[in-house]
Amino acid sequence: MLKLKYLFDNRDLAEMILKNWDYDLDSIKLFDFYRISANAVYPFRYNEKVRFLRFSPTTEKDRNNLVAELEFIDYLKTKDYAALCIVASKHNRKLEEVTTPWGDYFAVVFEKVSGRSLEEIEYTEEICRKYGTYLGKLHKLSSEYQPQNYSHWSYEDVLTWIEKELIKFPDEILAKQEVDTIRKALEELPKNNQNFGLIHYDFELDNVFYDQDTDTLSVIDFDDAMYHWYAMDIQKALDSIESEIDSEGYTIMKENFIEGYRQEFNVSDEMLSYMPIFKRFSNLYAYLRMLSSSEEIWLNEPKWLNELRGKFSMAMKQRSVSFGEPI
Repeated sequence: MLKLKYLFDNRDLAEMILKNWDYDLDSIKLFDFYRISANAVYPFRYNEKVRFLRFSPTTEKDRNNLVAELEFIDYLKTKDYAALCIVASKHNRKLEEVTTPWGDYFAVVFEKVSGRSLEEIEYTEEICRKYGTYLGKLHKLSSEYQPQNYSHWSYEDVLTWIEKELIKFPDEILAKQEVDTIRKALEELPKNNQNFGLIHYDFELDNVFYDQDTDTLSVIDFDDAMYHWYAMDIQKALDSIESEIDSEGYTIMKENFIEGYRQEFNVSDEMLSYMPIFKRFSNLYAYLRMLSSSEEIWLNEPKWLNELRGKFSMAMKQRSVSFGEPI
């Protein structure tokens, strides 16, 4: 999550950064469909094909993580995994660092994947099983992956970042306790190359696309990837499913997802039993990202910013319900 001061539409900035890539001049009108959250993302076209420009301030991202993300995507493509495609710039670089009047930015361009996101289609048991299969295959490939130059951060780095951020918020006593609770719980979990490795961390319905014509899925948004237990991805995926369907339907979908996953990669019932710990990790991390993002406050803020703060407040309240409780 970017800081709130970056969550505004700046098309001059986007166009300035985009000039490092080839694009159809008349496709700038697609900027109307921009979105900004963890990054700014602006669609455009080149040779009539839709692509996405993704950029963020260099102060908000770790360069090593970004390069590691792109290297992992390249690895997945060599294994015929259906990850999104990276587009090199005019300078034959996959990651550009651009100096602008608004500061320095990291930027990358991806091709649009085919199909529609899983949250936009009729979610069937068959699709759910396929969804699990693609995550299982991703984890199988991850378990065989050896980074060549750069390595992602880990859940331990995330907890350390959270601790550093909390120094700025002395009243967040329960959040500080939650860090200790989660760290101690994770330290006791079994860890080997069959249950722990590089995970997507955001393998949710809106980041997985279904192409009905080919009956295949494609995966986007590896920006949050980290080293963690593979069951962390399972927990977040199931949480995403649960948020979209009723409780009765969720039980069936969960069974199908796990069945599909196990067709490609094993996960023990023991690891699945630890998912409440992973959910606590996810809640804490999300809570801190929102807390850090909304730290600065300005006079006479626009209506959209006030409304966003209200949404953050509600979400943070939900995420922190279990703070201070034993696992």
